[in-house]
Amino acid sequence: MTNIRELAKMAGVSVTTVSRVLNNHPYVSEEKRNAVLAAIQESNYQPNINAIHLSMGKTFLVGVVVPFIDHPYFALLIKGMAIEALENNYKLVLFQSNYEESKELEALQMLKQKQIDTLIICSRICCWSTIEEFTPYGPIVLCEDTRGKNIASTYVDHYKTFIFALEYLYHKGHRKIGYSIGRKSGSNSKFRAMAYKDFLKDYHLPNNPSYIFEQYLNFEDGEQIIARIKQMTDPPTALLITSDEVAAGIVTCAQQQNISIPGDLALIGFNNQPIAKMMNITTIDIPLVEMGRKLFLQGIVDNEASYQEIPVTLIERQTV
Repeated sequence: MTNIRELAKMAGVSVTTVSRVLNNHPYVSEEKRNAVLAAIQESNYQPNINAIHLSMGKTFLVGVVVPFIDHPYFALLIKGMAIEALENNYKLVLFQSNYEESKELEALQMLKQKQIDTLIICSRICCWSTIEEFTPYGPIVLCEDTRGKNIASTYVDHYKTFIFALEYLYHKGHRKIGYSIGRKSGSNSKFRAMAYKDFLKDYHLPNNPSYIFEQYLNFEDGEQIIARIKQMTDPPTALLITSDEVAAGIVTCAQQQNISIPGDLALIGFNNQPIAKMMNITTIDIPLVEMGRKLFLQGIVDNEASYQEIPVTLIERQTV
């Protein structure tokens, strides 16, 4: 492969002149510029991108950690990031963690080794102390509430959102309200659990652990929730479902089981996915594409410890 010194020899100019031509420097005579361009064409010279990035101190690569690339929630976040990456001449490097700590650590190590400029973690599995250990090596942005910590974030206030949705169902007349989440250990899930506990206390409602459904992420999981509800002697009359996919599975299965929605079971989903609109499911609208754009911009601007809360809205349809 031809290098810059060989180009200079072919063109009969100095290495500095070749460098100036490659970087579109204005102070090069037309004769020398044409000689260098002719040498580039003759040798089919290709610049060493790694060397260029090293000289600039940037890779123009942004790492993005998601647990599942094919889940609609994370797919829309990635879409927003991809839009900004294209506009800002960056590329995304995707890491699917499957909520395995070792996979997330691989991404953090790439940040440490300067193989990426920034790391965005859309759903974290590593503990805080591990994340903080890597902050000296480059910007890290999280998709959760990090207020009070020295790590930037774009987030939804899940405590406030859950309280709002629970009170909405309460004022609709429901007193037996439950909820479904994807994973119990996530920080967002902890805020939701706290909101649920406080809501029951404030409204003097009994705490029924069987009304909490954990580890439900996909459309097919709706059938399992309906099966559990049918086995209860005192089932909930309303559920908050933190995924529209799961909510759609519940609606589909309920129709097959002659369970009336919202007559027997009222539902509020989350994320306002296209399937929620198609199936008339009331949902909490989280602007995920816009959220992805903000996460990306936080990362490349390197706004240390900035926090951006994303507002949400209730889209009322036929399931409440």
